[in-house]
Amino acid sequence: MKRKGFSLRLDIREYDEILNLQKRINSTRKQNAIPDTVIFLEHNPCITIGAQGNHDSIVASRQLLKKQGIEIYETDRGGSVTYHGPGQIVCYPIIDLNNYGCDVTTYARNLEEMVIMTLISFRISSNRKNGYPGVWVDGKRKIAAQGISVNGWVTMHGVSLNVYPEMKHYSLIVPCGLAGFEVVSMKEYLGHVIDMSIVVSEMIRQFSRLFDIELEEIEEDKIVELLNHEQAQAS
Repeated sequence: MKRKGFSLRLDIREYDEILNLQKRINSTRKQNAIPDTVIFLEHNPCITIGAQGNHDSIVASRQLLKKQGIEIYETDRGGSVTYHGPGQIVCYPIIDLNNYGCDVTTYARNLEEMVIMTLISFRISSNRKNGYPGVWVDGKRKIAAQGISVNGWVTMHGVSLNVYPEMKHYSLIVPCGLAGFEVVSMKEYLGHVIDMSIVVSEMIRQFSRLFDIELEEIEEDKIVELLNHEQAQAS
């Protein structure tokens, strides 16, 4: 029998709001009071700095970022500096790796494989690049970024796939701290816009296959209710 979990589809949200939600789900998952849960959403425009990053990779002035409504967040995920914004799908799995061999490397490669197989379904050929996390087109253009964290074998953060974000915002940073590399979107590669909901559905299908799990879609209010209940039980 397949393991069961939740998929949570959200709209466009602030980064710090969803970081807080991830932390709550992560804590509850560690108590085995909620199944594996995978969040899919878009963020309002923001720049995040991972554990290996620093502010030097942000080349735009703070005044320009403020004018464009782009927030900066320091976070505990792996990786350096990246951009999030509308038109980019972010996938945050919060899963217990005790059920997946306690292998962080395999987990990270499976997240990349989820993106690679999703892109194949849209006739985009992509691959990994040795030494550089994420997914690449033509070996030189990055289409998906990855930054994860694992604590107590329960994961947080994840991968982001460029469907049709505002690509000029990438000029505000040195993406992933890698000078000289290009960033690309599905729209740029295909020459037309792809429906976000269709891409999310394919990502869910591929995640379910790779992790051998059946994901049941859950509404946000229902998962918040579960989290509130567990918090009340613990207090």
